[in-house]
Amino acid sequence: MVNLGGISENNRKRLDKLIQSTDGPFTVKDASKILNLPIIPSRNLLGYWARKGWLSRVRRGLYITVPLGTINPSEYKEDPWIVALKIYSPCYIGGWNASEHWELTDQIFKDLVVFTLKKFRKRKTDIQGTSYILSPTSKKMMFGLSHVWRKSFKVKISDPTRTLIDILNIPSTGGGIRHVSEILKNYFNSENRNDKQIAAYIKLIGNRAIYKRLGYIIEKLKIDAPQLSEICKNNISKGYSILDPDVKAKGKILRKWNLCVNVIL
Repeated sequence: MVNLGGISENNRKRLDKLIQSTDGPFTVKDASKILNLPIIPSRNLLGYWARKGWLSRVRRGLYITVPLGTINPSEYKEDPWIVALKIYSPCYIGGWNASEHWELTDQIFKDLVVFTLKKFRKRKTDIQGTSYILSPTSKKMMFGLSHVWRKSFKVKISDPTRTLIDILNIPSTGGGIRHVSEILKNYFNSENRNDKQIAAYIKLIGNRAIYKRLGYIIEKLKIDAPQLSEICKNNISKGYSILDPDVKAKGKILRKWNLCVNVIL
């Protein structure tokens, strides 16, 4: 537990200015501009305020202000979606989190799936108790997105169809192919269903393994989508793809879909 420590009148004025000028996470560089101080003194000042309990450190070089009356200032956390926006932008929230947002699954995931243009070393990183699962993307792949408000921040999120295509493209972002198949079934039973948009999005992504996985799951779950199923059949590539690439089981080769079915749905 960190108790709020006393600070000088000059530092209090600076802190008040910082609080009034920021909304959400801010960097040392942001504070430097606001306070009109060099980088190193700004970094030292933010660290000092954090130790005194007036700020909370999100991660190295990134801070948030702490509301008065907070019992444990050092443990005060920012909304993970806002943190993702601040650290990994340009980015969007996708995978199982988007599935949950669009009510395509009842499961609740603590980890946050972020598709980002930023380069990163580790696919998984922990910030303030939340694990961020990072997936690389490119400018031309930043389509099929919607916006949601988190406090006063506008955060990008994959729309229902793009969410479906992303988790078929990378099943691990949907919690594995079994959970992906459940999300797919819920999608086709929802008002979000858009077969033409599905076909268009797959073409834009350019991974033919999506046709194989989608066609197989449609057939396996007996979903009424004959035109989409035909599109999948006409666009499968010659090579074999794996139903769930993250599962080590060898599985059975299904020639109809050129798919190695290594998970039983």
